[in-house]
Amino acid sequence: MMTPRNYKALTNPWHLLATGFGSGLAPKAPGTMGSVLALLLWIPLQELPVMAYGLFVLACIPFGIWLCGRVAAEMQVKDPACIVFDEFVGVWVTLFMLPVGWYWPVIGFILFRLFDIFKPWPVSWLDQQLPGGWGIMLDDVAAGLLSLIIIQVLALGLGMS
Repeated sequence: MMTPRNYKALTNPWHLLATGFGSGLAPKAPGTMGSVLALLLWIPLQELPVMAYGLFVLACIPFGIWLCGRVAAEMQVKDPACIVFDEFVGVWVTLFMLPVGWYWPVIGFILFRLFDIFKPWPVSWLDQQLPGGWGIMLDDVAAGLLSLIIIQVLALGLGMS
């Protein structure tokens, strides 16, 4: 059934992007659906040179703060579940400079989802204390950074980095 929110998400370019091209409109687990799409989008992104990838992800952070804040304000909801651009960026942070192996993106995806769902400190603090787009985006960036650190430490410990 097409609701006014769904219709706007599919016709307004800012809402379309914020909802992860509609992946955030999934009736169950919209954050996970957005993260799955982010993982699929990462496949071509990983081919970028390291510096270009890093700059792209860094540029997505302030853009995402603006985008998520704008769309949440238009929806008049503090942190709508359908906004998943923050998951995109969190996943892309997680998967920065992955070691070689098919299992690393899987491990990264799982770690990111766990940190995003359970929100340990500082993820929970950022989510609760920062207003608007800042809180929407930066808790996922923090979840991504925690996941990235764990992956890199694991890879280093296993002699794979």
